[in-house]
Amino acid sequence: MTRAVCPGSFDPVTLGHLDVIGRAAAMFDEVVVAVGDNISKRGWFSPTERVAMLREACAAWPGVRITLFGGLLVDFCRAEGIGVVAKGVRSSADVAYELSMAQMNRRLTGLDTVFLPTAPEWSFLSSSLVREVAGLGGDVTPFLSPAVADQVQRRAAARREPTAG
Repeated sequence: MTRAVCPGSFDPVTLGHLDVIGRAAAMFDEVVVAVGDNISKRGWFSPTERVAMLREACAAWPGVRITLFGGLLVDFCRAEGIGVVAKGVRSSADVAYELSMAQMNRRLTGLDTVFLPTAPEWSFLSSSLVREVAGLGGDVTPFLSPAVADQVQRRAAARREPTAG
C-alpha cells in the first residue's frame, strides 16, 4: 500500500489545498493530511479547529485521514510508515522553498517528495491571503468550501469587532 502525507498549517484550508489533497488521493492508497502544530505561526484557528475543518472538507475521500503533528516531518513519516510527501506548488518561488526541504528530508531519512503543480485557477491563493481579505471584510467564499467559508467569515467578523476597554 502506497501512503503519502500532505503536510501544512491549513489556516484555513482553501480550495487550492483541497485540489492538491484530492489529486494526491487519486495517486496513493492513503493520504495522511498532517496539520502542523507550529506554535510560532499566529493563525486564526487552533490546530484542533483546523483538523475539524479538514475532516469535514475531506469527508468525500475515504482514503484521506486527517491528523495533527508536531516536530520534524521525517520523524512523523517514519512513525507512520509513510514514504512520500505530496506538496502543492504554485510558483517557482514555492518550488525553490520546497525543494530545499525535500532535499533535506531525503538526506535525513530517504523520504521522497512529489510536487503537484497547483491548478491554474488557484495559483494565486494562499491561506494568509484569504485571512487578509476576510479580515478586511472581503468576500472569500469563492476560495473555500461552504463550511470553511462560514467559519472564516464568523472569525473575521469577531476579529473586526471593537474591543471593549
